Amino acid sequence: MTDTERTPAAATGEKQPFDLGTGPGRVLVWFYGVFTVAAASRSIVQMILDFDRAPLAYVLSAVAALVYGFITYSLVRGGEKARRTALVCCAAELLGVLVVGAWTMAEPSAFADATVWSDFGMGYLFIPVILPVTGMMWLRRAKQN
Repeated sequence: MTDTERTPAAATGEKQPFDLGTGPGRVLVWFYGVFTVAAASRSIVQMILDFDRAPLAYVLSAVAALVYGFITYSLVRGGEKARRTALVCCAAELLGVLVVGAWTMAEPSAFADATVWSDFGMGYLFIPVILPVTGMMWLRRAKQN
């Protein structure tokens, strides 16, 4: 079957999959992409050069990079399954930011160096705490369409 022979979803009454990477979603893809590269680069360099100094902080930055990368991939992929997966990952990211942020404020000595999520993302202009909230709002809106 060619593209010209396909019946549009609107004509058959089917709901078309929502493209998560359009409109405000495109901005989220950009931010998550930048944060994936930033967190991954930071953690790789720190693990290679100084892993013994602050292993917990560097591993947490690597985890943040993986979460950011997975959310980026899900937003670009689109579809309902990717939307649900990204929503769960954004919730996990927010939980991580809140736990690590509170932990670094309550017991700064636990972290010999900062993570991406330290002090609720203060080193990154609090974007790490704003991004998952914005992402969850977008993903919930995407479900309604």
